[in-house]
Amino acid sequence: MNTSDFITLLAEHQGKSLVFEYAPGMLVGTNYHITEVKHTTIDAVDCGGNTDFWKETIIQLWESPEELGKSDYMSAYKALEILKKAGTMKSYDMDAPVKIEYGNAMFHTAQLHINDFEIKEGKLLLKLAIQPTDCKAKETCGVPESSKEETTSCAPGSGCC
Repeated sequence: MNTSDFITLLAEHQGKSLVFEYAPGMLVGTNYHITEVKHTTIDAVDCGGNTDFWKETIIQLWESPEELGKSDYMSAYKALEILKKAGTMKSYDMDAPVKIEYGNAMFHTAQLHINDFEIKEGKLLLKLAIQPTDCKAKETCGVPESSKEETTSCAPGSGCC
């Protein structure tokens, strides 16, 4: 989901609670806050010597220990207002993909993609997922497409890595 789609989704569901599912059946606590909005630029070189460049919007969530047991989630309206304020201070690349940065004592901190969303019981539920690492230079490295999930690294002497 890109930044424009994310902001539009929040605007369309302002009256709903904003809930994040970071793993199947596992929800970010009601005590979460949006603590940072990052406008990042990635300027990369892959293992095949190819360069790439893109932008991302990363929204960091944090659970406040002082608000454990809080009964209500943040509303989509409040999240939208936070994002609007951040956007006036540093403008968004509206085509940039959105990632949600989150972690807790039982889940390592990660930048998660919004895989899907669901509207139910007055809530906007955003389903998050990890995106596994991948070899971006498969052709150069000789990594067959069919074995990409089996490959954990490039083979020595393959011209990769």
